[in-house]
Amino acid sequence: MSTSKPIIFIIGGTGAQGIPVIRGLAQANTYTIRVLTRDPSSARAQQLAALSPNVHLLHGTFTSESDLRAGFTGAWGAYINIDGFATGEALEMFFTIRCYEIAVECGVKFYVHGNIDFYYKLSGYNPAHRCGHGDAKGRIWDFIAAQGAADKKARGGSAMKVAALTTGPYMDMALSAFTPVSPAIERDAESGEEVVTWRLPLTENGAVAHTSLDDLEYYARWLFDHHRDGEVDGMNLEVGIDHIHYRDVAKAFEKVTGRKARFVDVDLELYFTDGGFSKIAGLPTGYMVSKESLAAMSVRDNFTGWWNTWRASGGNNGVVKRDYALLDEIYPGRTRSVEEFFRKEAEKAEMEGKGTLWDVVASGKSVLKITEDGRQGPVATD
Repeated sequence: MSTSKPIIFIIGGTGAQGIPVIRGLAQANTYTIRVLTRDPSSARAQQLAALSPNVHLLHGTFTSESDLRAGFTGAWGAYINIDGFATGEALEMFFTIRCYEIAVECGVKFYVHGNIDFYYKLSGYNPAHRCGHGDAKGRIWDFIAAQGAADKKARGGSAMKVAALTTGPYMDMALSAFTPVSPAIERDAESGEEVVTWRLPLTENGAVAHTSLDDLEYYARWLFDHHRDGEVDGMNLEVGIDHIHYRDVAKAFEKVTGRKARFVDVDLELYFTDGGFSKIAGLPTGYMVSKESLAAMSVRDNFTGWWNTWRASGGNNGVVKRDYALLDEIYPGRTRSVEEFFRKEAEKAEMEGKGTLWDVVASGKSVLKITEDGRQGPVATD
């Protein structure tokens, strides 16, 4: 690849998060984007290639060190977000650490880790909050930050700069099928009217620090654009819309669409035995993980920790917190409420010929690549 623009190597580019990240970098027109993909002919890969002549697809997999070297060689920057719902916790940690090490080996200058909150650590290592798919990424960021600091002490200005982009669960999943927060269209027993319903174990006092996927276009580009002045070196940029309760999700949906919506609080047992996870609750978190693996964590155990975390995060005063004032400074145009998010999504759905938000929910389609790929097992969440 011959180019005068700095190359950013991306793993996870065809995922729900990777698409807006690449879209934002492509719009900047100042970078060449090299995207690793197992299937360059897939619809998502072709969607990325069509964004800009600056987007180039590299056939390969993150499980191959030769493919990783091909991706990192000649790259100035990197954005690495390995799918923990493919690998499971243990393999994700191994392959992401190898990505970091090979990036250093190949002379990459700026490395961004696609991150999730380290729920277990943030809770004071309370086992009720153990959540493998989040803890793996948070644990890896601790490793990268520590290694980066040690490298700077040893090598000074020649050391690779590092940052993390920490996202909460995507707000987009609240309109999507096959996610932990998927809605269903139910018929009200009394009125007979159809109602969009979220049956979730959030309790009255919980809240989810949801992230808008479209906002990641800006945040990711902001990190890469600000690398030179040292402002973001070692930074963990924790992003989100707000701490959102699903009673407010239902109210916002009604206000934007004029259609009935409701939140029904359920206990964890009912969520796993009667909800969308009932068929996969006993499977390992990660479709590459064997049930016999000593490192396997079941979907039920993983998402029990996940829900316990959001139950304990209401009011931005609990386990997971965000500095929304800082995000306002970084991105004045960010999405600040679920109602604003729904209005933006309604406009986008109309422009794309998908109808109304009600139609989007009724379509039964998922925003998540793992579902689009037809994989059995847990679904991605963050």
